[in-house]
Amino acid sequence: MTRLLIIPFLLIATSAFAQGGNTSANQSACSRDVSRFCRAKMNDGDMVVLSCLKENRSKLSKACAKVLAENNQ
Repeated sequence: MTRLLIIPFLLIATSAFAQGGNTSANQSACSRDVSRFCRAKMNDGDMVVLSCLKENRSKLSKACAKVLAENNQ
């Protein structure tokens, strides 16, 4: 469960998110996708998870893809 807390930190790394945003909504939007596609990389750091999400962009939920797009990822 604590592994899913990586999402807010992942998104904080983007400048758009650092300027404002709803951490809880962003976490909810991508937590399932991280668990599904990037589980093996969850302990490798935020940027590795972000890279994994980008690699799996075509498979992401619409909500997570939207969060990435809104944060210029």
